[in-house]
Amino acid sequence: MSKDGTRNEAPTRRDYMKYGGAVVGGGLLAGCTDDSGQSASDTTGYEVTIEPAGTVRFDDVPQTWVAEGGAWVDMGVALGVENGLLSTGSYPAPQFFYDELGVSFNRDASVEFWRDGGYDKEIFYETDANVHFLDPNAIKYWDDNWDDDDINEISQAVGPICGNNCRRRRDFRNELDYPLYSLYEAFEKVAQVFQKEDRYEALADVHDEVLDKVQSRLPPVDERPRIGLINGGSRPLENLFYPMDLLADGYELKTYRDLGAVSAFEDTDGGGSEADYEYMLEVDPDVLMIHWGIGNGSTVDKAPENGRRFDHELFNETWLEVMQDHPLGRQLAAVQDENILPGAWGEQGPIVNLFQTELTARQLYPEEFGEFDPERYPNVPEEEQLFDRQRVADIINGDI
Repeated sequence: MSKDGTRNEAPTRRDYMKYGGAVVGGGLLAGCTDDSGQSASDTTGYEVTIEPAGTVRFDDVPQTWVAEGGAWVDMGVALGVENGLLSTGSYPAPQFFYDELGVSFNRDASVEFWRDGGYDKEIFYETDANVHFLDPNAIKYWDDNWDDDDINEISQAVGPICGNNCRRRRDFRNELDYPLYSLYEAFEKVAQVFQKEDRYEALADVHDEVLDKVQSRLPPVDERPRIGLINGGSRPLENLFYPMDLLADGYELKTYRDLGAVSAFEDTDGGGSEADYEYMLEVDPDVLMIHWGIGNGSTVDKAPENGRRFDHELFNETWLEVMQDHPLGRQLAAVQDENILPGAWGEQGPIVNLFQTELTARQLYPEEFGEFDPERYPNVPEEEQLFDRQRVADIINGDI
């Protein structure tokens, strides 16, 4: 079946319901004919292997697409195919990252595939995307009404379901044996799907240059602060915290691993462990990082011409001031030193990761990389920037 976005050549849901398995088995999906009468199965195409879906064939480069995770959305934006995006996915990146590059991002593409506690199959048909960057195993795990037959139905009647849920190692991944892609492994797969490998390679070079630059300047391990990362869903007003493993695998915490951060917490389970002020005071981290904080505290500046900025005042009201008012909270070293900082956005693709590597380096090692200025972020003095904004924008726009 053609993946070029053409609507009248693809079997409709009515076709599928009418012919059932014959639509697939009889070759209607595999052998669509174009205006010349040539079968799509006879045309030149290409294949991309994306686990757990396996090897997926594309007869044409997809023109429309959806992604469940914001990181996968960010990958598509980085490859310059944002115009075909039909759904922003869960937790799209804060707008100010894209504003800094002058890159457009259509947040009106807000189709929601998860509705009323499950994945709505009708939405897949109505949206009619050429490719879905959703993990088929994750769909079946979160919605037990779906099985392999449902995945195959949508993949063949609409477009392949071929993502990889790799933000963190979730429970279902421990039961199934398939790769947890790193951010750039996943990004390479998306680039292969859209046939934009040159942009992927150029951005991978920028990424490697940033890591080389940063890691060569890190202070000795025994001079690094002990970081207490807590999930952004923590509720300090209610004496409830969710400590996280700073170095867990998955692209969610990539910045901390790349920067050699030292975790203050042990025996956590990815943000599900509960803790109170007594535990927090027992561990007493040098710095408290609020996971996702850099985006959850963002707003439009009071002066609109200044664009979107991180809202430091709102962040302090939510975290620092609440802890200062608690009899145990105010004893924490991080509270006394006002070292409660907005942590990186968890759904980070290649664009957001570049900004957040720079952000986290400034937060953890200000003497080496420059002070994090919450009043001005994401503005960073040009001489302290770790990557060339214009270079990244040019790559996204195809000027390799």
